[in-house]
Amino acid sequence: MSVAVLFLLGLGLLEAECRCFFNRTQDHCVCYNLSQESVDSIIQCLPASVVEFRGGDLERYAAFPISDPDDNTIESLGSLGFKKIIFGDLLVPEVLLARVLRFFSYTHVQELVFDSCVFEGRGNWDRMAGEDLPISSLRFHNVSSAALTGREQDLSSLSSFLGALQELSVTTSRLTSLPCAIGRLFTALRSLDMAQNSLGDESLMPAFCSGAFPQLRVLSLQRNNLTSYHSVCEGVQWLRELQHLDLSQNKLRAAPSSSCQWPLSLRSFNLSDAGLEEVLTPLPPSLEVLDMSCNHLHTVDVSLGSLKKLFLSQNMLEAAPSIRNYPLLDTLHLDNNSITELPWDEMKNLRDVAAADNPYMCSCSEAGGLQALAAVGQLGQGWPQHYMCHAPPHYQGRLVEDVPVSVLQCNSAAVIVPICIVLVLIVVAGAVSLIRSRPGFIRSCPRM
Repeated sequence: MSVAVLFLLGLGLLEAECRCFFNRTQDHCVCYNLSQESVDSIIQCLPASVVEFRGGDLERYAAFPISDPDDNTIESLGSLGFKKIIFGDLLVPEVLLARVLRFFSYTHVQELVFDSCVFEGRGNWDRMAGEDLPISSLRFHNVSSAALTGREQDLSSLSSFLGALQELSVTTSRLTSLPCAIGRLFTALRSLDMAQNSLGDESLMPAFCSGAFPQLRVLSLQRNNLTSYHSVCEGVQWLRELQHLDLSQNKLRAAPSSSCQWPLSLRSFNLSDAGLEEVLTPLPPSLEVLDMSCNHLHTVDVSLGSLKKLFLSQNMLEAAPSIRNYPLLDTLHLDNNSITELPWDEMKNLRDVAAADNPYMCSCSEAGGLQALAAVGQLGQGWPQHYMCHAPPHYQGRLVEDVPVSVLQCNSAAVIVPICIVLVLIVVAGAVSLIRSRPGFIRSCPRM
């Protein structure tokens, strides 16, 4: 039973008073500072589907004797209802992890998370060769370990496990490179999140070499050290199945000329908060979602026939892009720009329009157009509080919603002229009627 105890203790933690807490829904149990002696205290966590172990130093357990599990141990591990296990704030000897990880094959754990952990040393992963684990999602956040370069042979023993993973996340971990051979181990991976690391332009082509991540659909490179738009394009060109790419919070610059072709499969592209002063080209030709919010764009003049959603909030646009360039567009966000007038007549077919916090010129046509969009629910959140008039002076500071747009107030001539014409016709008709009723009213001039 020692293996099950070690497993429940988060691979053995500091000897201290055990503290375990359930959340309100009783499905997430968090335990702090566990020890072998406090196993009774974590029995209460057994009904949970998510268990979190925090705090401890596993160095003292690096030489802990771990034998192959017997039938009772296998049955005990198989009876656990844990679907997700989180290890946090730990010093983890890799040699211990290498010996214990294979016992997850007897559990139903689908997601394994290491948060704020330090991996120490190098483990021998030979006993993991051919092991199939139920884990489909592996996440590392704010972790540190030995560099991956030069460890390709060590990790090749994990090919069965890594080859079955669906999701991998390595975030805020100062990652600078990913060797090509390691990327080739992830043959079934669909989602890869490497946000908030230190990846540079030169690191992408080795990481995403031919044969690496062949099934990858979603890739996040948010907030790394990427600067060259052209280099990123070249770096991911072997990802033939890629559909979603997040390059937000990198400071990208355009190349003088680039002939690089993005993967044709790419449908969603996030370039928000990327320091853009102009739209970078070429853009992926089959995009359906493009996010360029939080940049310094003054104009957006591109045509994308397949685009359905365009996000341009928090830029410096003085005019909305022409909707005619995007025949399939159904969503357009333009909040926090310098737009004074919207082509509201072009926006009538959109399902979702957001254009709050712009300095609107509240002419009758502009205010009326916005009010018409709001009336059918197209403006969504922000209306009416964040739609304010900037001009003309007598409307400045007023809500667009409060601007009168009746025909009499906006175009009095359109009302007065027809009324005058009707009055004239009435007078003429009255005169004609009077003449006809009195034939002698108009007499001929007497002859001399």
